[in-house]
Amino acid sequence: MLVVAVAVAAPGLFGAAELMIGRGWWLALFVLLLAALLTATAAPEQGRSRYVAYGVAVVAAWTLVLTARHLGLLPVLLVLTAAVSVYVVPLSVGLTVVGLNTAVIILVAVPTTRTPAELTLIVGFYLLIQLASLLSSMTLLREQRMRRELAAAHVELKAAGLRLEESARTEERLRISRELHDLIGHQLTVLTLELETARHRDGAAAREHVERADRVARDLLGDVRATVGQLRTETVDLGQALRRMARDLPGLDVSIDVSADVQVDEERAAAFVRAAQEIITNTIRHAEAQRLRISVTGDGGAAVLDAHDDGRGARRPTFGNGLRGLRERFEALGGEVVIDGSAGFRVTARVPTP
Repeated sequence: MLVVAVAVAAPGLFGAAELMIGRGWWLALFVLLLAALLTATAAPEQGRSRYVAYGVAVVAAWTLVLTARHLGLLPVLLVLTAAVSVYVVPLSVGLTVVGLNTAVIILVAVPTTRTPAELTLIVGFYLLIQLASLLSSMTLLREQRMRRELAAAHVELKAAGLRLEESARTEERLRISRELHDLIGHQLTVLTLELETARHRDGAAAREHVERADRVARDLLGDVRATVGQLRTETVDLGQALRRMARDLPGLDVSIDVSADVQVDEERAAAFVRAAQEIITNTIRHAEAQRLRISVTGDGGAAVLDAHDDGRGARRPTFGNGLRGLRERFEALGGEVVIDGSAGFRVTARVPTP
Protein backbone atom coordinates (compact mmCIF):
# COMPACT_ATOMS: atom_id res chain seq x y z
CA MET A 1 0.00 0.00 0.00
CA LEU A 2 2.76 2.45 0.91
CA VAL A 3 4.76 1.65 -2.22
CA VAL A 4 1.73 2.15 -4.48
CA ALA A 5 0.82 5.44 -2.77
CA VAL A 6 4.34 6.85 -3.12
CA ALA A 7 4.55 5.71 -6.76
CA VAL A 8 1.35 7.41 -7.88
CA ALA A 9 2.10 10.57 -5.88
CA ALA A 10 5.73 10.81 -7.03
CA PRO A 11 5.11 13.55 -9.69
CA GLY A 12 3.59 15.82 -7.07
CA LEU A 13 6.17 14.93 -4.44
CA PHE A 14 9.21 15.58 -6.63
CA GLY A 15 8.01 18.61 -8.57
CA ALA A 16 7.03 16.96 -11.86
CA ALA A 17 3.35 17.94 -11.52
CA GLU A 18 1.75 21.35 -11.15
CA LEU A 19 -0.10 21.88 -7.87
CA MET A 20 -2.66 24.44 -6.71
CA ILE A 21 -1.10 24.68 -3.22
CA GLY A 22 2.45 24.85 -1.95
CA ARG A 23 4.45 21.67 -2.40
CA GLY A 24 5.24 21.57 1.32
CA TRP A 25 1.54 21.61 2.18
CA TRP A 26 0.87 18.96 -0.45
CA LEU A 27 3.64 16.77 0.98
CA ALA A 28 2.24 17.24 4.49
CA LEU A 29 -1.20 16.12 3.26
CA PHE A 30 0.33 13.03 1.67
CA VAL A 31 2.13 12.10 4.89
CA LEU A 32 -1.13 12.67 6.78
CA LEU A 33 -2.91 10.32 4.36
CA LEU A 34 -0.38 7.52 4.92
CA ALA A 35 -0.39 7.97 8.69
CA ALA A 36 -4.19 7.98 8.82
CA LEU A 37 -4.46 4.82 6.71
CA LEU A 38 -1.95 2.99 8.91
CA THR A 39 -3.71 4.16 12.08
CA ALA A 40 -7.12 3.12 10.75
CA THR A 41 -5.95 -0.42 9.98
CA ALA A 42 -3.88 -0.86 13.15
CA ALA A 43 -6.17 0.74 15.76
CA PRO A 44 -8.20 -1.54 18.09
CA GLU A 45 -11.59 -2.57 16.74
CA GLN A 46 -13.42 -1.33 19.82
CA GLY A 47 -12.07 2.24 19.67
CA ARG A 48 -13.34 5.23 17.72
CA SER A 49 -9.85 6.28 16.70
CA ARG A 50 -9.92 3.97 13.67
CA TYR A 51 -13.05 5.67 12.31
CA VAL A 52 -11.59 9.13 12.86
CA ALA A 53 -8.34 8.09 11.21
CA TYR A 54 -10.15 6.63 8.22
CA GLY A 55 -12.23 9.79 7.80
CA VAL A 56 -9.04 11.87 7.86
CA ALA A 57 -7.49 9.56 5.23
CA VAL A 58 -10.49 9.94 2.92
CA VAL A 59 -10.54 13.74 3.20
CA ALA A 60 -6.75 13.93 2.72
CA ALA A 61 -7.01 11.80 -0.44
CA TRP A 62 -9.76 14.06 -1.81
CA THR A 63 -7.67 17.16 -1.11
CA LEU A 64 -4.59 15.70 -2.79
CA VAL A 65 -6.54 14.87 -5.94
CA LEU A 66 -8.46 18.17 -6.03
CA THR A 67 -5.32 20.29 -5.62
CA ALA A 68 -3.47 18.67 -8.53
CA ARG A 69 -4.00 20.31 -11.93
CA HIS A 70 -3.73 17.00 -13.79
CA LEU A 71 -5.10 13.68 -12.67
CA GLY A 72 -2.35 11.35 -13.80
CA LEU A 73 -2.55 8.28 -11.59
CA LEU A 74 -3.54 10.23 -8.46
CA PRO A 75 -7.05 8.72 -8.35
CA VAL A 76 -5.31 5.48 -7.30
CA LEU A 77 -5.07 7.13 -3.86
CA LEU A 78 -8.88 7.12 -3.82
CA VAL A 79 -8.83 3.47 -4.83
CA LEU A 80 -6.64 2.75 -1.80
CA THR A 81 -9.12 4.41 0.56
CA ALA A 82 -11.93 2.32 -0.96
CA ALA A 83 -9.93 -0.90 -0.60
CA VAL A 84 -9.06 -0.17 3.05
CA SER A 85 -12.68 0.65 3.94
CA VAL A 86 -13.68 -3.00 4.45
CA TYR A 87 -11.15 -3.33 7.27
CA VAL A 88 -12.54 -0.30 9.12
CA VAL A 89 -16.17 0.50 8.29
CA PRO A 90 -19.29 -1.44 7.20
CA LEU A 91 -19.76 -2.27 3.51
CA SER A 92 -22.48 0.38 3.09
CA VAL A 93 -20.09 3.09 4.27
CA GLY A 94 -17.41 1.77 1.93
CA LEU A 95 -19.78 1.97 -1.04
CA THR A 96 -20.66 5.54 -0.01
CA VAL A 97 -16.95 6.39 -0.03
CA VAL A 98 -16.68 4.90 -3.52
CA GLY A 99 -19.52 7.15 -4.68
CA LEU A 100 -17.95 10.26 -3.15
CA ASN A 101 -14.55 9.35 -4.58
CA THR A 102 -16.13 9.07 -8.00
CA ALA A 103 -17.70 12.53 -7.57
CA VAL A 104 -14.24 13.93 -6.78
CA ILE A 105 -12.81 12.31 -9.91
CA ILE A 106 -15.61 13.86 -12.00
CA LEU A 107 -14.90 17.32 -10.54
CA VAL A 108 -11.23 17.07 -11.46
CA ALA A 109 -11.68 15.33 -14.81
CA VAL A 110 -14.35 17.61 -16.29
CA PRO A 111 -12.04 20.59 -16.95
CA THR A 112 -9.26 18.42 -18.39
CA THR A 113 -11.17 16.03 -20.67
CA ARG A 114 -12.04 16.96 -24.23
CA THR A 115 -15.06 14.78 -24.93
CA PRO A 116 -17.86 13.20 -22.92
CA ALA A 117 -16.62 9.80 -24.07
CA GLU A 118 -13.19 10.43 -22.60
CA LEU A 119 -14.78 11.61 -19.32
CA THR A 120 -16.99 8.54 -19.20
CA LEU A 121 -14.01 6.27 -19.85
CA ILE A 122 -11.92 7.80 -17.06
CA VAL A 123 -14.74 7.92 -14.52
CA GLY A 124 -15.97 4.43 -15.41
CA PHE A 125 -12.48 2.99 -15.22
CA TYR A 126 -11.77 4.31 -11.73
CA LEU A 127 -15.26 3.43 -10.54
CA LEU A 128 -14.77 -0.19 -11.61
CA ILE A 129 -11.29 -0.30 -10.08
CA GLN A 130 -12.65 0.98 -6.76
CA LEU A 131 -15.48 -1.54 -6.73
CA ALA A 132 -13.14 -4.38 -7.69
CA SER A 133 -10.65 -3.39 -4.97
CA LEU A 134 -13.37 -3.09 -2.35
CA LEU A 135 -14.96 -6.43 -3.22
CA SER A 136 -11.64 -8.26 -3.48
CA SER A 137 -10.56 -6.87 -0.10
CA MET A 138 -13.90 -7.94 1.35
CA THR A 139 -13.43 -11.46 -0.07
CA LEU A 140 -9.90 -11.64 1.32
CA LEU A 141 -11.07 -10.45 4.74
CA ARG A 142 -13.90 -12.99 4.76
CA GLU A 143 -11.48 -15.76 3.85
CA GLN A 144 -9.14 -14.72 6.67
CA ARG A 145 -12.03 -14.75 9.13
CA MET A 146 -13.13 -18.19 7.96
CA ARG A 147 -9.58 -19.51 8.32
CA ARG A 148 -9.38 -18.11 11.85
CA GLU A 149 -12.73 -19.65 12.76
CA LEU A 150 -11.65 -22.98 11.25
CA ALA A 151 -8.38 -22.92 13.20
CA ALA A 152 -10.25 -22.03 16.40
CA ALA A 153 -12.70 -24.89 15.79
CA HIS A 154 -9.72 -27.17 15.16
CA VAL A 155 -8.26 -26.28 18.57
CA GLU A 156 -11.62 -26.71 20.31
CA LEU A 157 -12.14 -30.11 18.66
CA LYS A 158 -8.74 -31.36 19.83
CA ALA A 159 -9.37 -30.00 23.32
CA ALA A 160 -12.74 -31.78 23.36
CA GLY A 161 -10.95 -35.00 22.40
CA LEU A 162 -8.55 -34.58 25.31
CA ARG A 163 -11.46 -33.96 27.68
CA LEU A 164 -13.20 -37.06 26.32
CA GLU A 165 -10.09 -39.12 27.06
CA GLU A 166 -10.05 -37.77 30.61
CA SER A 167 -13.73 -38.65 30.97
CA ALA A 168 -12.99 -42.18 29.81
CA ARG A 169 -10.21 -42.52 32.39
CA THR A 170 -12.55 -41.24 35.11
CA GLU A 171 -15.20 -43.74 34.11
CA GLU A 172 -12.64 -46.55 34.23
CA ARG A 173 -11.58 -45.54 37.74
CA LEU A 174 -15.22 -45.60 38.85
CA ARG A 175 -15.64 -49.08 37.39
CA ILE A 176 -12.57 -50.34 39.23
CA SER A 177 -13.74 -48.76 42.49
CA ARG A 178 -17.06 -50.59 42.17
CA GLU A 179 -15.21 -53.85 41.59
CA LEU A 180 -13.09 -53.22 44.66
CA HIS A 181 -16.20 -52.66 46.72
CA ASP A 182 -18.17 -55.61 45.38
CA LEU A 183 -15.43 -58.23 45.05
CA ILE A 184 -12.81 -57.44 47.68
CA GLY A 185 -15.42 -56.27 50.19
CA HIS A 186 -17.19 -59.64 49.91
CA GLN A 187 -13.93 -61.57 50.31
CA LEU A 188 -12.93 -59.58 53.36
CA THR A 189 -16.30 -60.38 54.93
CA VAL A 190 -15.80 -64.11 54.30
CA LEU A 191 -12.25 -63.92 55.66
CA THR A 192 -13.46 -62.23 58.84
CA LEU A 193 -16.19 -64.85 59.38
CA GLU A 194 -13.77 -67.77 58.88
CA LEU A 195 -11.27 -66.33 61.37
CA GLU A 196 -14.01 -65.54 63.88
CA THR A 197 -15.31 -69.11 63.63
CA ALA A 198 -11.81 -70.55 64.00
CA ARG A 199 -11.31 -68.50 67.15
CA HIS A 200 -14.19 -70.37 68.78
CA ARG A 201 -13.15 -73.85 67.63
CA ASP A 202 -10.43 -76.20 68.80
CA GLY A 203 -8.20 -78.72 67.08
CA ALA A 204 -9.00 -79.97 63.60
CA ALA A 205 -12.19 -77.93 63.30
CA ALA A 206 -10.33 -74.70 63.94
CA ARG A 207 -7.58 -75.69 61.49
CA GLU A 208 -10.14 -76.27 58.76
CA HIS A 209 -11.46 -72.71 59.13
CA VAL A 210 -7.92 -71.31 59.22
CA GLU A 211 -7.11 -73.06 55.94
CA ARG A 212 -10.25 -71.63 54.37
CA ALA A 213 -9.26 -68.19 55.61
CA ASP A 214 -5.80 -68.72 54.10
CA ARG A 215 -7.30 -69.56 50.70
CA VAL A 216 -9.58 -66.53 50.87
CA ALA A 217 -6.61 -64.31 51.80
CA ARG A 218 -4.57 -65.62 48.85
CA ASP A 219 -7.47 -65.07 46.47
CA LEU A 220 -7.88 -61.62 47.89
CA LEU A 221 -4.20 -60.83 47.35
CA GLY A 222 -4.47 -61.94 43.73
CA ASP A 223 -7.52 -59.77 43.16
CA VAL A 224 -5.78 -56.76 44.71
CA ARG A 225 -2.75 -57.24 42.48
CA ALA A 226 -4.95 -57.51 39.40
CA THR A 227 -6.86 -54.37 40.32
CA VAL A 228 -3.67 -52.42 41.00
CA GLY A 229 -2.38 -53.54 37.61
CA GLN A 230 -5.45 -52.04 35.97
CA LEU A 231 -4.91 -48.78 37.84
CA ARG A 232 -1.37 -48.49 36.51
CA THR A 233 -2.47 -46.78 33.34
CA GLU A 234 -0.33 -44.10 31.75
CA THR A 235 -0.65 -40.71 33.38
CA VAL A 236 -1.40 -37.62 31.35
CA ASP A 237 1.58 -36.46 29.28
CA LEU A 238 1.00 -32.69 29.50
CA GLY A 239 3.53 -31.82 26.82
CA GLN A 240 2.10 -34.33 24.36
CA ALA A 241 -1.46 -33.19 25.07
CA LEU A 242 -0.59 -29.53 24.45
CA ARG A 243 1.34 -30.32 21.27
CA ARG A 244 -1.53 -32.39 19.89
CA MET A 245 -3.90 -29.49 20.42
CA ALA A 246 -1.56 -26.91 18.82
CA ARG A 247 -0.53 -28.97 15.81
CA ASP A 248 -1.15 -27.87 12.20
CA LEU A 249 -2.75 -24.47 12.83
CA PRO A 250 -2.86 -22.38 9.61
CA GLY A 251 -1.23 -18.96 9.92
CA LEU A 252 0.04 -19.41 13.49
CA ASP A 253 3.33 -20.98 14.55
CA VAL A 254 2.84 -22.43 18.05
CA SER A 255 5.77 -23.80 20.04
CA ILE A 256 5.25 -25.85 23.22
CA ASP A 257 7.92 -26.35 25.86
CA VAL A 258 7.10 -28.35 29.01
CA SER A 259 9.90 -28.82 31.52
CA ALA A 260 10.65 -32.41 32.48
CA ASP A 261 10.51 -31.56 36.17
CA VAL A 262 6.88 -30.44 36.04
CA GLN A 263 4.66 -33.03 37.71
CA VAL A 264 0.94 -32.27 37.89
CA ASP A 265 -2.11 -34.38 38.63
CA GLU A 266 -4.94 -34.87 36.17
CA GLU A 267 -7.00 -31.98 37.53
CA ARG A 268 -4.15 -29.49 37.11
CA ALA A 269 -3.19 -30.98 33.74
CA ALA A 270 -6.79 -30.42 32.59
CA ALA A 271 -6.57 -26.81 33.79
CA PHE A 272 -3.40 -26.24 31.76
CA VAL A 273 -4.94 -27.84 28.66
CA ARG A 274 -8.00 -25.61 29.05
CA ALA A 275 -5.74 -22.56 29.47
CA ALA A 276 -3.76 -23.39 26.33
CA GLN A 277 -6.99 -23.90 24.38
CA GLU A 278 -8.35 -20.48 25.42
CA ILE A 279 -5.03 -18.75 24.72
CA ILE A 280 -4.57 -20.29 21.27
CA THR A 281 -8.18 -19.54 20.29
CA ASN A 282 -7.90 -15.90 21.39
CA THR A 283 -4.59 -15.52 19.55
CA ILE A 284 -6.10 -16.84 16.33
CA ARG A 285 -9.22 -14.69 16.55
CA HIS A 286 -7.91 -11.39 17.90
CA ALA A 287 -4.13 -11.01 18.10
CA GLU A 288 -3.15 -11.01 14.40
CA ALA A 289 0.01 -12.80 15.52
CA GLN A 290 2.42 -14.98 13.59
CA ARG A 291 4.01 -16.82 16.52
CA LEU A 292 2.86 -18.02 19.94
CA ARG A 293 5.20 -19.45 22.55
CA ILE A 294 3.79 -21.57 25.41
CA SER A 295 5.97 -22.92 28.20
CA VAL A 296 5.19 -24.83 31.40
CA THR A 297 7.88 -24.69 34.08
CA GLY A 298 8.26 -25.49 37.75
CA ASP A 299 8.68 -22.63 40.19
CA GLY A 300 9.25 -23.85 43.71
CA GLY A 301 6.01 -25.44 44.78
CA ALA A 302 4.05 -24.30 41.74
CA ALA A 303 3.67 -25.05 38.03
CA VAL A 304 3.59 -22.00 35.76
CA LEU A 305 2.21 -21.73 32.23
CA ASP A 306 3.50 -18.72 30.30
CA ALA A 307 2.09 -17.87 26.86
CA HIS A 308 3.33 -14.92 24.77
CA ASP A 309 2.43 -13.99 21.18
CA ASP A 310 3.91 -11.40 18.80
CA GLY A 311 0.54 -9.82 17.95
CA ARG A 312 -0.66 -6.29 18.44
CA GLY A 313 -1.46 -6.71 22.13
CA ALA A 314 -3.84 -4.43 24.00
CA ARG A 315 -3.21 -1.22 25.87
CA ARG A 316 -5.83 -2.00 28.48
CA PRO A 317 -6.26 -5.78 28.53
CA THR A 318 -9.42 -7.07 30.17
CA PHE A 319 -10.67 -10.50 31.18
CA GLY A 320 -13.33 -11.58 28.69
CA ASN A 321 -15.67 -14.47 29.36
CA GLY A 322 -13.12 -17.09 28.37
CA LEU A 323 -10.22 -15.66 30.39
CA ARG A 324 -12.53 -14.91 33.31
CA GLY A 325 -13.60 -18.56 33.42
CA LEU A 326 -9.96 -19.56 33.19
CA ARG A 327 -9.04 -17.34 36.13
CA GLU A 328 -11.86 -18.82 38.20
CA ARG A 329 -10.66 -22.35 37.39
CA PHE A 330 -7.10 -21.60 38.54
CA GLU A 331 -8.24 -19.70 41.62
CA ALA A 332 -10.32 -22.74 42.62
CA LEU A 333 -7.04 -24.72 42.56
CA GLY A 334 -5.31 -22.08 44.69
CA GLY A 335 -3.57 -20.38 41.75
CA GLU A 336 -3.88 -17.22 39.69
CA VAL A 337 -3.95 -15.90 36.12
CA VAL A 338 -2.21 -12.65 35.06
CA ILE A 339 -2.46 -10.96 31.65
CA ASP A 340 -0.26 -8.28 30.04
CA GLY A 341 -0.87 -6.62 26.66
CA SER A 342 2.01 -4.13 26.58
CA ALA A 343 4.18 -6.08 24.11
CA GLY A 344 2.12 -8.63 22.24
CA PHE A 345 -0.22 -10.48 24.59
CA ARG A 346 1.04 -12.51 27.54
CA VAL A 347 -0.91 -14.82 29.83
CA THR A 348 0.71 -16.30 32.93
CA ALA A 349 -1.17 -19.02 34.82
CA ARG A 350 0.22 -20.35 38.09
CA VAL A 351 -1.08 -23.22 40.22
CA PRO A 352 0.40 -24.92 43.30
CA THR A 353 1.52 -28.50 42.76
CA PRO A 354 0.21 -31.19 45.14
